[in-house]
Amino acid sequence: MPFFAYRAIDQTGRTTKGTLSAVNDVDLELRLKRMGLDLVTLNEQAREYAPQGRERVTRRDLVTFCIHMRYITRAGIPLLEGLRDLRDSMEKRGFRDVLTALLEDLEGGKVLSQALSAHPAVFGAVFVHSVRAGEQTGLLDEVFERLGESLKWQEEVAARAKRLMIYPAMVLVVVGIAILFLMIYLVPQVLQLVQTMGVALPLPTLILMAVSNALRSYWLIGLALLLLAGIGLPLWARRTEAGRLWWDRTQLRLPIVGPVMQKIVLARFTNTLAMMYRSGVTVLDALRAGEMVAGNRVIADGIRRAAQQIADGRGLSESFQSLALFPPLVIRMLRVGETTGALDEALDNVTFFYNREVLDSIENGLRVLEPLLTAVLGLILGVILVSVLLPVYDLIGNLPL
Repeated sequence: MPFFAYRAIDQTGRTTKGTLSAVNDVDLELRLKRMGLDLVTLNEQAREYAPQGRERVTRRDLVTFCIHMRYITRAGIPLLEGLRDLRDSMEKRGFRDVLTALLEDLEGGKVLSQALSAHPAVFGAVFVHSVRAGEQTGLLDEVFERLGESLKWQEEVAARAKRLMIYPAMVLVVVGIAILFLMIYLVPQVLQLVQTMGVALPLPTLILMAVSNALRSYWLIGLALLLLAGIGLPLWARRTEAGRLWWDRTQLRLPIVGPVMQKIVLARFTNTLAMMYRSGVTVLDALRAGEMVAGNRVIADGIRRAAQQIADGRGLSESFQSLALFPPLVIRMLRVGETTGALDEALDNVTFFYNREVLDSIENGLRVLEPLLTAVLGLILGVILVSVLLPVYDLIGNLPL
């Protein structure tokens, strides 16, 4: 069903814009009429609508949706009535249009999971699978509660992970600019002055002069190569399978950051696995969904191999142990859960373990990275300054008293 970008007016004469799915322009006008709007202009869009820019549906919007859905399902409020209330109170146009499309599908006879699956850019496979399992088991309120908690945890981890990545990037940029200023402007002037005095230059100073001259002579080529690497490498890593695999493997091998990234990926996977298993989804389906949300092809490939082993009859703990991705404590917890028949509790314990590990690892990574980065960059600046000052000290020492 195509989407239409429309401009309409409400009963007060105020203009509103949005995007809505409809069979054709007549169907669009009827849908807008039911919303209390009169169609003015329309423009057909792509077959699948993904809100972009400021209208993009964020994780926080989905948390709000889950909280609202949990309340209305727990209170026994009719689904259509609850969704209409949420749509009418939603200020963000993009999500309001998605909710309108959901209402139209529900009124047309679809169940909630079917309506959600029509918007994969907003509601992912994990979300849809969990809701479908909740519909089948009659535990939809619990499913929305777990989805909301999972999304809130992901939001917190994403915010902390950004702190881990932003600080080094800012320090590198600032210190890099300072180093370039020293090498291109200040160092040549000082060394030129020293050379006119006829002082023999030590080896560190000669090396510094060679680097400075190369930067001044070939800065345009260096800038072009830097731009090429900064644009071409991300494009290659984003658009080719080999590039994506290389980038995912490289992230896991980075010092300090790599182990933290691996724990974040595994925490996201175990969180999804535990949530879906408790919602009534089978282990294999939950593993397939966890593979999709892992976000790292190296680990996703390992999860795929584990799922294949489980499908062949091996146990969950035994299959995970063969991956060599999980620590022994996690394997023991899963083995105990399988033995006692309380796998759901074991998965919850694994989720708690990784949630704590991720948050602690990010904080510890920041504590280690900040002084380490400061020390390394300070050492580079110190080498530059010492190389500049060595001939100056020789010059001062040769002055007659």
